[in-house]
Amino acid sequence: MLQAPPGAGKTTRVPLALLDAGWLRGQRIVMLEPRRLAARAAARYMAAALGESLGDTVGMRIRGETRVSRATRIEVVTEGVLTRLLHADPSLDGVGLVVFDEFHERSLHADLGLAFALQAQELLRPELRILVMSATLDGTAVSTLLGNAPIIRSEGRTFPVEVRHLSMRSDQRVEGAVASAVRRALAEEAGSVLAFLPGAGEIARTAALLTADSLPRDVSVVPLYGDLSGRDQDEAVLPPPPGRRKIVLATSIAETSLTIEGVRVVVDSGLSRVPRFSPRTGMTRLETVRVSRAAADQRCGRAGRTAAGLCYRLWPAGDHAGLLDRATPEMLVADLAPLALDLALAGIVDVSQLRWLDPPPPAALAQARELLRELGALDERSMITTHGREMASLGVHPRLAHMLIAGRALGSAATACAIAALLEERDPFRTEATARDSDVRLRLRAIASGGAGRDSRVDAGRLHRVRERMSTLKSALRISGSAIDEDSAGALLALAYPDRLARRRDSAGNRFLMRNGHGAWLEDGSALSRATWLSIAETDGQHPEARVFLAAPLEESEVELLFRAQVVSEEIVEWQPAAGAVAARQRERLGAIIVREVPRRDADDEVVARTLLGAIQRRNGLELSWTDAAMRLRARVAFVRQLEDGWPDWSDATLDASMDAWLLPHLVGVRRRSEVEALDLAAILLAQLSFSQRKSLDRLAPTHLVVPTGSRIPVDYADPAAPAIAVRLQELFGLAETPRIAEGRVPVMLRLLSPAGRPVQVTRDLAGFWRSSYIEVRKELRGRYPKHEWPEDPMSAAPTRRAKPRA
Repeated sequence: MLQAPPGAGKTTRVPLALLDAGWLRGQRIVMLEPRRLAARAAARYMAAALGESLGDTVGMRIRGETRVSRATRIEVVTEGVLTRLLHADPSLDGVGLVVFDEFHERSLHADLGLAFALQAQELLRPELRILVMSATLDGTAVSTLLGNAPIIRSEGRTFPVEVRHLSMRSDQRVEGAVASAVRRALAEEAGSVLAFLPGAGEIARTAALLTADSLPRDVSVVPLYGDLSGRDQDEAVLPPPPGRRKIVLATSIAETSLTIEGVRVVVDSGLSRVPRFSPRTGMTRLETVRVSRAAADQRCGRAGRTAAGLCYRLWPAGDHAGLLDRATPEMLVADLAPLALDLALAGIVDVSQLRWLDPPPPAALAQARELLRELGALDERSMITTHGREMASLGVHPRLAHMLIAGRALGSAATACAIAALLEERDPFRTEATARDSDVRLRLRAIASGGAGRDSRVDAGRLHRVRERMSTLKSALRISGSAIDEDSAGALLALAYPDRLARRRDSAGNRFLMRNGHGAWLEDGSALSRATWLSIAETDGQHPEARVFLAAPLEESEVELLFRAQVVSEEIVEWQPAAGAVAARQRERLGAIIVREVPRRDADDEVVARTLLGAIQRRNGLELSWTDAAMRLRARVAFVRQLEDGWPDWSDATLDASMDAWLLPHLVGVRRRSEVEALDLAAILLAQLSFSQRKSLDRLAPTHLVVPTGSRIPVDYADPAAPAIAVRLQELFGLAETPRIAEGRVPVMLRLLSPAGRPVQVTRDLAGFWRSSYIEVRKELRGRYPKHEWPEDPMSAAPTRRAKPRA
C-alpha cells in the first residue's frame, strides 16, 4: 500500500508509472475513486499527462457516463461500478492491478470491493495485485489485512501551510462565520479561497451573504458539492481566468483527490454532514458532525498543493485535540441493504468467509436481510432469488430496484423511474419555499411538465438532473413510455418502503402509525393529513414520532392489492378488567397496523381459558375465591404429606406454577369474572387425588373429631405440624387421653375453651392437664361460671354441654 502526506502531489501518477511494469503484461489497471467528481478529475488528469483524450489509454466508468475503448489500459471507476465488475467477473480476468485510492474514506463499497478483490486473489487470481492508497489511513491495519503487504510512503511535493484558529461566537451561525473568514482572507491574502461547509444549504446561504456585500470585482463565488452537474463541478475545479480569483464553497467532496488551481487559503468550518443509519428505525438520516483530525488535515492540505498557503479553522486551538482521530467507517453506521444484496449475489451467507477491516455489524446486517426478504430479493436461507438478481442488475438501492421492477409489471414504469430519480437526486423543490409541503405528487407534476420556469418553488438545475436520471433509469428498464401517473405514487412508494407504510391514528389528526411500529406526523395544514393511508419515503428519523418530509397517499384497495399476502389474520382474545369479562375480536394486521377488526362470539374455548389463566396469574383484576372448605382441604393434604410420600404439594407457589394442569381445564367455557369466582376450588383440588388417596385422607386427616358429648368438632390443620381442635373443656370430662388422628400416630392440639368459648388452656397432654393445671383452672372457672359443674375429679365426671339444672 502507498501512503502520502496530506497535500502531497497527485497519487494518480502511480498508475501511469506502472503502465510499463513487466508483470502487468498488457493487463488493465482498475482504479477506484470514492466520488464521481474525483474519478472524473483523476481520469482527465492522467489522460492529459499522456497527451491523449479521455477514453484512449485512460478511461472512466461512473454512473451515467462511460469513456473506455479497446486501447484503454487504466479504468478509473467509482465504487458501485467496481462492485458490478466483480459480480460480472469475480476473477477480474484481464485486470492485473486494482487500486483503491483515498481508502481512508472507508465507504461501504470500498470495504466490500476490497473484500471481494482479496477473495478473488486468494481463490482465483493469486497473481492479481492490490494497491491501497491513502494519506491518512492507519496503514498498519490495512497492511495486516493484505497479508503484511509492504507500506510505501511517498513524501511528495508539498508547500507549508500556516494554520490560524478563529473561534465562532456562540450566537453566530456557521454561514456568517465562514463568510467573515472569507472576506478577511480576500482582504489579507492573495489567491483563491476554498471554504468547507457541511452541505448545499449552508453553501447557498454563505454565497448569499457574500454576494449581498460588494465583493472585489475580480472575485467570483462558485459552489462545489456532489449533486451539481459535471459541468458545474468542473467550473469549480478549473483555475480562474488570469487576473481573477474565486471563492469555492464546497462540502467534504473537496477534501481529497482534487487540486483546485489557484487556491492558497482554506476556510474550514470544522463541520461535515454524514449519513447515519439507525437499525432501530430502519432509516438513514443526515447528521451534521465535527470533522475528524484526519479530515481537518486533508482540508488544510488543499491550501498547500501549488504554493505556500493559509488555513483558517473556525474552532479554538484547544479543541483540536478533542476531535476524533478519523471518521467512523461507513460499514458501522450505514444502511447495509445494498451490501447484503451484493453478498447474496456473490453467494455469500457467512460474512466471515471474507476478510474485512471492520466486519458488518450482525444486527444491522440481519435487519438488512430481513428487508431484502420482504422485498423478495432473498429467500428464507438468505440466498438470492431471481427477482433479487434482477434488482442487483439495476445498480440502485434495493428498495428502488424492487419498486422499478414491480412498477414495470404494474404498468407504471415511467412513474417508478421518476420517483426513483427524485429519491436519488436532490429534491427539486426549494426547501425554504416548501417547508410544509411533503407531497411527492407535486414533484411528479413538476417532473412531468418540466415546470421549473413556471413554478418559482422549483430549482431548475435540480429538476434537470432528476429528469436526466429518470431517462437513464428508463433505458435500464428498456421502456419508452413517458407518461407519469401521479395517482400511482403512493402504491409505488409502498413497494419501495413497505416498512414505512402508514395509517392515520385517528379521524381528525395528522399523526400516523407506520408498519414498522414507529410514529410519524405531518405539518399542520398538509393536504396529506386527509389521507387514511400514506406511503412515506423520507422522515427526520426521530423517535417515537418522526416528521414526514416526503410521502404520497394511497387507497385501502391498493394496500389490499399490494400486501394481501402479507396481512396476518389473528384471533385476539383479551381479558378486560373493567368489564370483568373476556372480549374476542378477529383482527387483520399488517405489521403494527391494524387493517381491520371485528368482534367474535365464537372464540376458541381453550384460547379464552388461557386468557383467563393469564389474567389470574398476573393478578390483573381477576383472582380465585379460596373458600374455607378449599383452604381446609389444602391444609389436610399438607398434613398428610408430612406423614407419607406421594401426596401433592398444594402450597401457594406450587399451585400458582401448575395452574395449567389443575385449573385450566375448569376454565374452558368460562367467560366472566363471576364465573371464575364461582368455581368450586375444593372440588377441583379433590379431583386431583386418586380414589385411594381420598379414602386415606378421610382416614388419616378427618375433618372432625367426636368428643365424649357426641359433638363433632372440626379439626384445624392450618399448622400441619400441630393439627388442633377447639372444644369446651366440659365436653371432655371423663376423657383420660388426648384424641389422636393419622391412625393414632398424631395427638391433636387441644384448645380448651370456657363455657363462653374463651381460651382457657392449650395442651397435647389431656391426662397431665387433669392432674395438674386443671386445679387452678377450676378455681377460676367456678368463680366466673358458677352455674356450671366443675367436678374435682374430671376424669370420672360425665361430660356436658350445659349448665346445672335449675332448682
